[in-house]
Amino acid sequence: MSTVPIPPRFLERMQSWLGEEFPAFLSALHQPPQGGLRVNPLKISVADFLKIAPFELQPIPWCPEGFLVSSEGRPGKHPYHAAGLYYLQEPSAMAVVELLDPQPGERILDLAAAPGGKATHIAGRLQGQGLLVANDLHPQRVWDLVKNLERWGAKNVLVTSEPLYRLAEQWGAFFDRVLFDAPCSGEGMFRRSLEARLDWSLEIVRACAVRQSGLLPQAARLVRPGGRLVYSTCTFAPEENEGVIARFLQGHAEFELLEVQTRAPFDRAHPEWLGLETPLAGWPGVYRLFPHHGFPEGHFIAVMRRRSGGEWREVSPFPIRLLAPSERRKVQQWLSSFSSTPIDPLRLTLLGHRLYFLPPAAIDTGRLRVLRPGWFLGELKKNRFEPSHAFLLALRAEELPLKLDLPAEHPAITKYLTGEVLPETLFTEYERAIFAHQGWLAICVDGHPLGWGRVVERHIKNLFPKAHRLLP
Repeated sequence: MSTVPIPPRFLERMQSWLGEEFPAFLSALHQPPQGGLRVNPLKISVADFLKIAPFELQPIPWCPEGFLVSSEGRPGKHPYHAAGLYYLQEPSAMAVVELLDPQPGERILDLAAAPGGKATHIAGRLQGQGLLVANDLHPQRVWDLVKNLERWGAKNVLVTSEPLYRLAEQWGAFFDRVLFDAPCSGEGMFRRSLEARLDWSLEIVRACAVRQSGLLPQAARLVRPGGRLVYSTCTFAPEENEGVIARFLQGHAEFELLEVQTRAPFDRAHPEWLGLETPLAGWPGVYRLFPHHGFPEGHFIAVMRRRSGGEWREVSPFPIRLLAPSERRKVQQWLSSFSSTPIDPLRLTLLGHRLYFLPPAAIDTGRLRVLRPGWFLGELKKNRFEPSHAFLLALRAEELPLKLDLPAEHPAITKYLTGEVLPETLFTEYERAIFAHQGWLAICVDGHPLGWGRVVERHIKNLFPKAHRLLP
């Protein structure tokens, strides 16, 4: 990183704005980046996680589930990460969902959700109630989003991959809260991102501001009257921040800035950096995070409320293709052989050979590209059902009739995460009792589902998904 300098023109701009604070700002940019870990409340409480945490953790003041964590312990390689007990996220980014403040039972839309940091944060706050629609247009990154949400164990999520205007045309002003984490020039990530430094230019800043100003009104179309719209970036550039918000509010009188209580002393807006007047009554609800003020990376967050306009309209539920009674009975038998969790058969639907459980709040997607309409349970194949990784990762170990629960340090866990077959010789005499049962088996780590295996004679066939495997 030291071989790629921070762009001089960027530093000139920041010095002209920050004045006497600039030396502290520059010093902070040259500090090593800090990692963040956010505990998954769908699987474990913060208190219980701290009892088993294998890393030294320091609480993050602005996020009760968040902690600073060193990369030395390789938290991304630990079995608890594969089991979805936590998500690794840049600490400043955790402030965005804190200000969005999703509540259980609400309809939430995350418009640029990949790879899933903010989407998993929202899903945890919803506690399985209501609906999260997570959208990302990028054709590869959206699959990272799917993977991370499935590992998180989120059931009430619908994943789409569409431009914003298509979502607005389909649903209109339907959502209680909408998050638009806008594509930006990435100045706030200069401390950790080589690519952000290499790609930066004033032309990029200006192009991003134009793009953001075109996209934000589309995001606003999806907010119900009384609902909340949060706009965020990871850049310091006022053209992409205060400039975009000022332009949006001047053209959308139905929206207003909304002051919210924060858990940490975030900085306020800097409209003077653009020579803007301050007609927005001091810019309430607009916050900046600076690295020299105690926040690892730079962020900008604006919280707005829709006062009126865009009347809420009824959106049809997702069309359910009901299974035939005989097929439904067979599917229920299969599901009950893997888990004791009761699943409403009237919420089951087939898309091709894939079986999904739709949350009650699932909505019609029309012709939108949908990657996941709900909880992906598995695939119906000829005379059998193959449960999915997403099915298992949304369950608790006590719901599984046949499982092998191993401690994180067990040698079989490391081999399992790298995709190796698990021979009988890896296990103690007590653990070998599992080989009396041939067929599907849930592998768990310290009481938390990790992935499927299949007992075949004297070994366990590894069914851990290739996309999730660690390099040996």
